[in-house]
Amino acid sequence: MASAAELKWVLQESLERNGAMRKLKAQVRAEVFHALEEQTGGAEERLSSENLLINELLREYCNFNHYRNTLSVLLPETGQPEKAPFSRVFLAKKLGVADDATSRKLPLIYALVAQAQQATSYQPSPGTDADS
Repeated sequence: MASAAELKWVLQESLERNGAMRKLKAQVRAEVFHALEEQTGGAEERLSSENLLINELLREYCNFNHYRNTLSVLLPETGQPEKAPFSRVFLAKKLGVADDATSRKLPLIYALVAQAQQATSYQPSPGTDADS
């Protein structure tokens, strides 16, 4: 018969292997943040418009990648409203990102990264003025 220590080890290995341990740890962290938020009364300061936009990009990214536990910690910790305050169309316009049928398959943050990569990969030809 297996000892208690062996059973504990087998259970822990099984939970880690199937990803359940990671989910459980994330759920515990989320519950701790929720409890702290209840004790402190929520976010202390009003979010700036920049933080609202960035948090919405993170929300969309987390939803896309099914990072539910991350999102359950992010929203209360940042003071972001539970319901998204901006539409994707508004975010795309505000950030100057083209939003078409192809780009709608991915979160807007991917388009921002692609734009930044294109901007930094531009190398002016010799003899051209890069500042003009």
